Amino acid sequence: MDLGMMFENMSGLASVYSFDIFPDGSFGELRILAVNKNNARVLASIPDTPDFYPGVLWRAYYSEINHERFCYKCGSENLPLYSYVNAHGFWIKGFYLPFTIPEDEKTADNSGKKTAYLMYVMERSDKVDEDSMSKRSAESSAAVINISIKLHKTQDFVKAMSETVEEIRKVCGSELCSLYTVDKTTQSCSLISEFGEQRELLGIMAKDMGRTPYEVALAWEQDLAGSDCLLLDDLSIIKERDPQWYDSLCKFNIHSIVLYSVRFNRSVVGFIWAANFDRSKMLHIKETLELTSFLIGAVVSNHQLMSKLEIKSSTDELTQVNNRNSMNERIDALLSGKERLPETMGVAFTDLNGLKTVNDTSGHSAGDKLLSRAASLLKLAFGDHEIYRAGGDEFVVFCPGITKKDFDRQTAQLRALADASDDVSFAVGTVWLSGDYDINRAMQTADARMYEDKEEFYRSHPEKDRRSV
Repeated sequence: MDLGMMFENMSGLASVYSFDIFPDGSFGELRILAVNKNNARVLASIPDTPDFYPGVLWRAYYSEINHERFCYKCGSENLPLYSYVNAHGFWIKGFYLPFTIPEDEKTADNSGKKTAYLMYVMERSDKVDEDSMSKRSAESSAAVINISIKLHKTQDFVKAMSETVEEIRKVCGSELCSLYTVDKTTQSCSLISEFGEQRELLGIMAKDMGRTPYEVALAWEQDLAGSDCLLLDDLSIIKERDPQWYDSLCKFNIHSIVLYSVRFNRSVVGFIWAANFDRSKMLHIKETLELTSFLIGAVVSNHQLMSKLEIKSSTDELTQVNNRNSMNERIDALLSGKERLPETMGVAFTDLNGLKTVNDTSGHSAGDKLLSRAASLLKLAFGDHEIYRAGGDEFVVFCPGITKKDFDRQTAQLRALADASDDVSFAVGTVWLSGDYDINRAMQTADARMYEDKEEFYRSHPEKDRRSV
C-alpha cells in the first residue's frame, strides 16, 4: 500500500503539522510539512501568501487561534481530538491525529527541545450535519440538555435567555457571563445577564470603548477574524486585534475571555460573552457552546422576527413550537398540491403522559411547565424538523425528506431523552413513508399507534390514569 498516495488523494483537506516543545513547556511556531492535493489548491487560492513548501509557517496562511491551540494540545499530549464548528462561512469537521516518527529520522538537537507531529483532516460543508452536532461527551451532552430546557421553558424571551446565561456561566465556571444580541436590520443590540436585560451596562460597556453598542458588535465580529469563537486564557490576542476592547477589559480586571458568535443562517445575531473562566474546562466549554450557540441563534432570530412582524401567529405561545393552525395549513397545502409531497416523510404523534394528573394535583401552572419541558425535548430530538402542538397534551412532528434510519434514530433519541427526564413521559406513534402516500392516512396510522403506546403506559402506571376522572 502506498501511504503517500493514499494521503495525497484523501477527499478532505489534509495536512501534516509539526511544532517544537521547549524545555520550559512553551511551544514553537506551527509548521506545515505536507498537504494533499485538495489542500494545496486551497492554499494556492489564498491571496498574498507564499507558495507552499515543507516547513512553511502555518500563520503565513491562517490566524485561527482555536485551531492552533487544538494542534498544540493534540501534539503535546499525544491526544486525538475532534471539533465541529461554524467558521468562515462553512460547517467544519476537524480530526486531529498525533503521531511519532522513528528515532533514526529525527534531527539531533542538544537544546532539550522535542518536536511533535500530527495530521489534521478537515471536511467542510454549507449545511449543518445533525449527526456531527450530536457527537459530544456525556458531560457536554448533559449541559446541552440543561441549557436547552432553560432556553425553551418560558415564552418570556428575556427570562428564558437570563436562565440560559446562568447555565452557560456554570459551564464556563466564569465570574461574568452575558448574551449580547445583534439585529443588523435595525442596528440595535441588547445585553442580557442572568439578572435580566442590562440596558445601563450596555451603554457603559460601549461608551468605555468609545463606540455605540452596534459598533461594539461589528468590532467583535472583526476580532473573531472569521472564526466562530475566541477562547483565550490571556488577553494578548485582544491587545493585538482590538486595543480599545483590551483597555476596557483591563479596567474591569478581566484577564481571560470567551467570545462565541451566535449565528442563524450564517448571519451573526449575537455573542456569548464570559469573563474570567475556568481554564481547566476549555475543551468542555468549546464543545458545549458549539451546539448551544446554534440553538440560541434560532431562538434569537425567531424573537427578532416576531418582534418586527405583525402577522397571524403560527406559533404556540406556551411551547414555542408550531400551533394547530399552522399544522392544518401545512396539511391542506400538501393535499391540494400547493406544496409538493416530499419523496419521504416521517410522521410522529406524541402525547404527554400524565398531564391531567399534574394539572389536577399541582395546578395548571405546573402543567404548563411540563408542556414546555416536553417541547424542549422534542426540539432536541427532532432538530430543524416541523414540530406542532396539535392541542392539549398532543404534539405532531413532520420530518420531510428524512431516511428511515435517521427517523428511527431520532425517535429513539426522543424516548431516551424522556427516560432520562424526571417528569416527561411520551406515548409515541410513528410511521415512515416514501413514494406515493396519503398524508391523512399516515397521520391516522401514527395516531392509532400512539394510543396503543399510551394504553400500555397506563396499564403499567394505573395510578396516573385520570382520563375518566
